[in-house]
Amino acid sequence: MKIDANGIQDFIEKPQAPQVNKANAPSRNAPDASLQVNSASIIEQAGQIPQVDVEAVQRARQMLLSGQLESPQNIQAAAENIARFGI
Repeated sequence: MKIDANGIQDFIEKPQAPQVNKANAPSRNAPDASLQVNSASIIEQAGQIPQVDVEAVQRARQMLLSGQLESPQNIQAAAENIARFGI
């Protein structure tokens, strides 16, 4: 590839202001694309949440109310899980 030295000299001697294409310029009033949310995907995700096993929840509730789960080992395991995963 051959470079025309005269063209380079003309370019250096006559700097031109950059041309701005207003059609492609970002609008300052346009919302940030990262903030746009597709509500259809959120609704779809909510529909994929597994159903609760009502019987298992009832058994857990009964065990909690009876005090069967309040052993030193369970209390320590719960504290470790809260520290590790948060509430």
